Amino acid sequence: HLADALRVNTSLERLSLRYNNIGPEGAAHLADALRVNTSLRGEAGVNTSLEELNLRWNNIGPEGTAHLADALRVNTSLERLSLRYNNIGPEGAAHLADALRVNTSLKRLGTSCGCA
Repeated sequence: HLADALRVNTSLERLSLRYNNIGPEGAAHLADALRVNTSLRGEAGVNTSLEELNLRWNNIGPEGTAHLADALRVNTSLERLSLRYNNIGPEGAAHLADALRVNTSLKRLGTSCGCA
């Protein structure tokens, strides 16, 4: 999995996986990678290099959004996240809202056409 490479990566700042249909399972793998990092410059166990993640059109749905929201609770580097056109629905939006109560790094979150 690409997520395995992200776990040990310490320099990638931007990643676009648009139109890859990763679904909820792929989102879960990416969420795990956002939590894990082997870099000494960040908090132990938390990825600190990735700043932008574009996941447009990936059929993530509410389940995948829940996994990503859990990662946002501990990730301190991600500043921009695009989840547009992923059918996250009200349930997924609620997961994100809960995560944003504790996340202080995310500056841009795109969910258009994904919360209806």
